[in-house]
Amino acid sequence: MEAHYYNVDLKWMSDRKGLIFSPELESKIEVATPPQFAKGVEGLWSPEHLLTAAVNSCFMTTFLAIAENSGLEFGNFECNAKGKLEQVDGKFLITEILLDTILKIKNAAEEEKAVKILKKAEAACLISNSIKSKVTLDIHIKY
Repeated sequence: MEAHYYNVDLKWMSDRKGLIFSPELESKIEVATPPQFAKGVEGLWSPEHLLTAAVNSCFMTTFLAIAENSGLEFGNFECNAKGKLEQVDGKFLITEILLDTILKIKNAAEEEKAVKILKKAEAACLISNSIKSKVTLDIHIKY
């Protein structure tokens, strides 16, 4: 496979706020320093939120592809992600991202298959594989 590039541009707006956008996409996202830091801004996406969202959305899209290829029938997929920010050796790091997944399957007999597919999706997620943060998967299967 040849390399792919994803273009994201940023323009500083004021204070600790900026606007990210892509020539490839229609929507723009206002971003800012999170409120836990000096002069941080409430209510806007932060780099920490975006990193956590990237892992979560990559996990979902990877799961959807693997589930489709495996013939897994499910009724609902939800995943709540939580990024843990810590200071380690004087540097701020997202040390862990917890993926709390709720999958509703149509057939209870496929629970083992569903768990296997969720684990495979987490292991195959390109964003998770691209970062040094620990990614933890917590699975809840419902019928």
